[in-house]
Amino acid sequence: MQAFEQLHAAASKILSRAYAPYSNHPVAAAALDAAGTIHTGINIENASFGLTQCAEGSMIAAWRLAAGEPLTHLVCLNQGGDYITPCGRCRQVLYEHAAPTLSIATANGPVTLAVLLPAAFGPHNLQD
Repeated sequence: MQAFEQLHAAASKILSRAYAPYSNHPVAAAALDAAGTIHTGINIENASFGLTQCAEGSMIAAWRLAAGEPLTHLVCLNQGGDYITPCGRCRQVLYEHAAPTLSIATANGPVTLAVLLPAAFGPHNLQD
């Protein structure tokens, strides 16, 4: 559980940087990789809504830019500091960039990405 405590602290630290003027629902995400590096992201809304960037998506971008190791743990926090689960779109993005064994903190305890996205569609479905 120490990993989730570290990630909760990291996400809490950046939560105020989220840009959520339309939903008033700021979100921060923090993930730990296999090398012990923490990668963070925030949601960035847009008036057209479809261009809104979720916190998990901006975290994945930061992780890719840092050439991070495989992700092992993830937390997403709302304004109250509560654990929230990634939306469906973000689950799909995480599936493309993290192992199904990625451990995600939820209000009911940790679960794997495979539990949140069973029978996932991915790159293997596009092969001949």
